[in-house]
Amino acid sequence: MADADDIVRGLLVAGIGVLAAVAGWFLFVVVPDDLAELLGVLLLLALLLGALRIGSNVAGSLLPAHNVAEVAVEGPISRDGGGGITSPPVGASADDIVEQIERADGDRGSEALLLKLNTPGGEIVPSEDIRIAAEAFDGPTIAYATDVCASGGYDIAAGCDELWAREGSIVGSIGVVGSRVNAKELADRLGLSYEQFTAGEYKDAGVPLKELSEDEREYLQGIVDDYYDQFVDTVAEGREMDVETLKDTEARVFLGEEAEARGLVDRLGTRDEVEASLEQRLGEPVTVKEYEPERGLAGKLRGGAQAVAYALGAGVAGVVDGDVEGLSFRR
Repeated sequence: MADADDIVRGLLVAGIGVLAAVAGWFLFVVVPDDLAELLGVLLLLALLLGALRIGSNVAGSLLPAHNVAEVAVEGPISRDGGGGITSPPVGASADDIVEQIERADGDRGSEALLLKLNTPGGEIVPSEDIRIAAEAFDGPTIAYATDVCASGGYDIAAGCDELWAREGSIVGSIGVVGSRVNAKELADRLGLSYEQFTAGEYKDAGVPLKELSEDEREYLQGIVDDYYDQFVDTVAEGREMDVETLKDTEARVFLGEEAEARGLVDRLGTRDEVEASLEQRLGEPVTVKEYEPERGLAGKLRGGAQAVAYALGAGVAGVVDGDVEGLSFRR
């Protein structure tokens, strides 16, 4: 069946190419005067190349050559992948990944989604956006952890039907960190004083140039606790686990075998074993198509001058920038 589809796809591409060549020859070579023939040939070649590309896309849409879509989440997760003007993104762009998952879901050939995870986590809402997109995919969704699946990465995995990992994979870190830089003493040494005009008692809570009051500390800790409760509830629902079991992990990370023993991972195995499992699910041989982000000129020029720490370990396995007046929240 696959060989027959390949033949039909090839015939479709060839047919579109021949039609384009005939039309181009007539429009750009036969009709113009002799002086325009050279330009006509060039235009013909351009039209032919464009038609072949369109034909390939049409054939791939009508008779897809794959049945599993693969989307990768690699590096710290942020809205745009991090970076700045002079360097490319250094992490996973949630907007790009969501677009890839939605594009795969709209592709008639994508019967299942394989989400490759190698991330220490990232910003809270962007991580949730990826998880929601995975949950919305129409078909089986398999998360496969390679090196690291922690914090926001584990949040994403909780939205998939299964989570696979390797024996040496680092999995977990179901927790949240709130941090702030205290520069009050440094400012005093430099002769700098803090003066800010605000409306609202806690508007400047967490600003580095002043000491935290106990009320502010309690307020900010409450935000961290709320984020933590949301995270645990999300994982408990997605993984069908007990909330207290998850809290008992104390935001630690575990190697694959212990993660499986604790119910944080469904199965251990290699990439080939994941594909073999998918073949059983789908009842046919697996052909994987890797989806890449579709970036325009602006996206290609967008880069990054900033470096994002790729942290491992409990509490620092995510790099989440949810700044509230100088306070950074990490999941």
